[in-house]
Amino acid sequence: LNQLQTTPHPVGGVAPNPQPEKVASRHFLGTDFLAETDLSLALEKSEYKKQLAELQGKLGKLAWKAHELKIPVVLAFEGWDASGKGGCIRRLLEGLDARLYKTVSVAAPTQEEIAQHYLWRFWRNLPRPGLMTVFDRSWYGRVLVERIEGYARPEEWQRAYSEINDFERQLTEHGAVLAKFWLHLSPEEQLQRFEAREQIPFKRHKITDDDWRNRAKWNIYEAGVNDMISACNPPNAPWTIVSANNKKHARIAVLKTFYKALKDAVEAKENKKKKKD
Repeated sequence: LNQLQTTPHPVGGVAPNPQPEKVASRHFLGTDFLAETDLSLALEKSEYKKQLAELQGKLGKLAWKAHELKIPVVLAFEGWDASGKGGCIRRLLEGLDARLYKTVSVAAPTQEEIAQHYLWRFWRNLPRPGLMTVFDRSWYGRVLVERIEGYARPEEWQRAYSEINDFERQLTEHGAVLAKFWLHLSPEEQLQRFEAREQIPFKRHKITDDDWRNRAKWNIYEAGVNDMISACNPPNAPWTIVSANNKKHARIAVLKTFYKALKDAVEAKENKKKKKD
C-alpha cells in the first residue's frame, strides 16, 4: 500500500503544521486507515465509460425498487478538498429519476442552525421512505472542521463520536440504507488539482484561500480523519475509503459500493415481504 507523506512538505509556499496541539490531538490510537489506502488504483477511459453506463442503468432501476419498497436512503460524502466529491455525486445521480432524490450541500451553519443542536440541520433533511438524500459534506464536520478549527470545544467534539453513532444507529434501525464515503488522495495530487484550478478560468471559483489554509494543516486533518473512522465505523454504518487519485476509478468505486448496499437492502426487504405473504 502507498504511504502518505507525513513529514513537512511545501504546500503553495506554506509548510504543514506537524504538531496538531490541543484541538486536534490524537483521541483514538488505532489503524492508520488512510495510509493503508492504495492510491495507485486507476481505470482506463474506455473501461470507465463501459462500467459507468452499466452501473447507472442498474442503479436507475434499483432506485425505483427501493422507492416501491419504501426504503429511505442516506449518502454522506466527505473527503479532501479537490478529491472529486462533486464529480462522484453527479455520476451517481445521473441515472436516477430526479423525483427520487435531493442533494444537500453543507456549508457553514446559519444563525438559525447554530441555535439548534448541530445534528438538527441533518435530521430535518432526512428522506421520507422510498426517497434519497445525498449530503455533500455531513455531520462529520463536528469532528473535523469544527474540531480542528476550534469551533467546537474539546468536550463537544469528543462527545460527538457517540452522538453520531447513535444518530446513524437510529437511521439504520429505521430501515434506512446509509452509505458513507471518504474520498482520499495524496497531497501531491491535491496540489496539482489546486494549481490547475487557479490556471483554468472556469475552475477558479473552486479554489479559495480556505483551501490553501486547510492544506497547510494536512497532518492535523489526517489525524482527525483516522480518529473519525476509528470511532464511527460500526457494522451497521461502515466507512468506504475511496482511492481518488484517479477520478475515473473513484467514481466507479462509489457507484459499485452504493449499488451493492442498495441491492442488499432491496433483496432483504423483498425476502422479508415474501415470508410475510
